[in-house]
Amino acid sequence: MKRAISNKNVLTAKFEVAEFDGEFLASFGKPELRGAWIIYGGSGCGKTTFVMQVCKYLTRFRRVAYNSLEQGLSLSLQKAWERVDMGEVGSRIILLNKEQLDELSCRLRKKQSPDVIVIDSVHYLHRFNDSQYQTLRNEFPNKLFIFVSHESGGLPKGTIAQNIRYDSDIKIRVEGYKAFVTTRYEVAELGEGGADFVIWDDGANKYWVDKL
Repeated sequence: MKRAISNKNVLTAKFEVAEFDGEFLASFGKPELRGAWIIYGGSGCGKTTFVMQVCKYLTRFRRVAYNSLEQGLSLSLQKAWERVDMGEVGSRIILLNKEQLDELSCRLRKKQSPDVIVIDSVHYLHRFNDSQYQTLRNEFPNKLFIFVSHESGGLPKGTIAQNIRYDSDIKIRVEGYKAFVTTRYEVAELGEGGADFVIWDDGANKYWVDKL
């Protein structure tokens, strides 16, 4: 049986947060870089570019692995990599070429393994279910998993993606070159967290001009 935590210890517990700044602070707040986030949206809305922007920014704080299950190493992925000038971050990010769960878990058990793992997309993890998701979270409690999902009806597509959304500390829906962020790290009075994130100004302006 696990030891119960006293009221005093709950109130005095200290947590390591990432000192985000600028537009990332306004949208994400100051998050813990562990647990789960989810990014979802339709095709052609700026989702891939946004995921690349998040990956690049997170290399300021942790080592990042981008697991490209859907595309793998391809010309389109290379172009997305180039759009955000990913070369600037050097070895702080690595590309995993369609690694399935067993291979990924084996990698993460090694010393000096990546701290942030982006899974793009959850639909390409073979037979991935709630039990495997909880096992992954429990085995690697100090790592951050960012799941990317397709969208259906304004929600992540499929049961497992929707369940991950409920569990995630940060939920991000992408549409029309904007990312709409819901974060548990919001401090509204300080302007930290919850602001919309503009992925591409011109694209967002054209898309939303008739929708506001």
